[in-house]
Amino acid sequence: MGRRALSSAGWRIDGTMPNEPKFVLIFAPHTSNWDFPLGVAALFAFGFRVSFMGKHSLFRGPLAIPMKWLGGIPVERAVKRDRVSESVAAFKASEKLILVIAPEGTRTYVPAWKTGFYHVAHGAGVPIVPVAFDFGPKVIRVGEPLLPTGDRDADISRLREYFRTSTGKVPAHYQP
Repeated sequence: MGRRALSSAGWRIDGTMPNEPKFVLIFAPHTSNWDFPLGVAALFAFGFRVSFMGKHSLFRGPLAIPMKWLGGIPVERAVKRDRVSESVAAFKASEKLILVIAPEGTRTYVPAWKTGFYHVAHGAGVPIVPVAFDFGPKVIRVGEPLLPTGDRDADISRLREYFRTSTGKVPAHYQP
């Protein structure tokens, strides 16, 4: 169903997901509300379940049930919590967990990525899998997993380089 939806919209997938039970999947650029249905179609195409964090307002009313069914975890941004430690603990307590995170943290332009995804992966000892949503050629590119070395700046620089040529739905919201 996911592959059919992507194909009918003119999208294709380049690459394969790793055969790992646990990893942090980061996707970029995140510039539009269209990223979510595209991501859902891709997840159905890959055939696996994930968990993701979303702003709590997405989990109200008629969206609440499908968002939770898709693996959503509501996050109230105004409430300060140690979500990195909570996520690391979730990885350690699970036999299988794929956590999807947009490093920008929002659809609008940000000069630097948030680094929580990195700290989660490093703390849990799991790889980071970069997935680019490239709206130019309509390609979802799956990159090679990166096991965090502990040198956050160097590792994030390598990951950002992977997304350098990707074009978001709203190009002005993403400057690699």
